[in-house]
Amino acid sequence: MEQGKSYFPATTRLNFPELPLKGNYDESKYKVYFADSGLLVAMLDDEAQEDLRANKNLGVYKGAMYENIVGEALTKSGYGLFYYKREDSTLEEDFFVRTASELLPVEVKARGGRSKSLATLISSDRYPDIRRGIKLTGGNVGFQNNVYTIPYFCTFLLKEWMKTI
Repeated sequence: MEQGKSYFPATTRLNFPELPLKGNYDESKYKVYFADSGLLVAMLDDEAQEDLRANKNLGVYKGAMYENIVGEALTKSGYGLFYYKREDSTLEEDFFVRTASELLPVEVKARGGRSKSLATLISSDRYPDIRRGIKLTGGNVGFQNNVYTIPYFCTFLLKEWMKTI
């Protein structure tokens, strides 16, 4: 194993979605991802692998696969992985990235649809460091209601793009 690199990057849970990230997390609560999404697929049974290749019967795997792919791309781009889940509600956000002055929640959507937690984080005065967000989907690039919609395959470009916004 290469020193300083992990084959299983973990995303730690933020105590509250605000800056700074490094001093604001609970290291006892985390999610683990594969640093190589191909290894994740290789661990599935033969039938599930065939379903993934044929893009059918994805069910439970689809969300986990897309979230792992994004986590892998963010890690390889040099981002630390952080997520947030509010204890007293269903509010949950997959990842966070930051600019020099703001925090941007990143929602990974395996299927189309609304991003209720993302909209709540952006619109609520309770989260002053969050004014915009990013939704990664299988769709096209767009911007609406302070949410940048970006295709999954562009995740590796986020770090460079973030310098321009």
